[in-house]
Amino acid sequence: MPHTDNHWPDAVSLNSLLAIFYAEHSELARFEKVAANALPNAYAQLLNHSSHMTVTVESFYDDRVDVRVLQSQTNQDHYCREILLSTHKTGKVVQYGIVRLKLDLISEPARSEILAESKPLGRVLIEREILREVQLFDLFQVDCGQKLAEFFGVIKGTQCYGRTALIHCDSEPAIELLEIVAPPS
Repeated sequence: MPHTDNHWPDAVSLNSLLAIFYAEHSELARFEKVAANALPNAYAQLLNHSSHMTVTVESFYDDRVDVRVLQSQTNQDHYCREILLSTHKTGKVVQYGIVRLKLDLISEPARSEILAESKPLGRVLIEREILREVQLFDLFQVDCGQKLAEFFGVIKGTQCYGRTALIHCDSEPAIELLEIVAPPS
């Protein structure tokens, strides 16, 4: 029987996602919730939608993206990973993310492909034709801390934007996301 709850308790909590990999959140960035109409145009195009970021970023940069998993962890219920997406042709880092997914809600062989850490999550879900719905939660103005600045190749304090979202797979709330896009060039 399908799960009827629209989201997990504390659904897509920015703090709980950050806490997976950062004891001190400011090491990565400082976050301030913003309204959609406060996003600059390029960021609105990249973030204010209910589509997979893989598809959106690839369309924006007119290039496929590759994933680099910075770190990951798996427990009995969840698989979590911290990632960078970069353009295939130039290797430019265009997105940072933290993903937490419920393993039991992702069917094989998609689960094995995700755990192999060689493809962007969105691409795996699309190629495996998993019925999915992306639910946008919050938008954030992000001031890069030391780590995010290093990932994006910008100076500490550089402003960019991000979002939290939840992906429902086969009508189940399966994947929590924090997605931050690098300053578009």
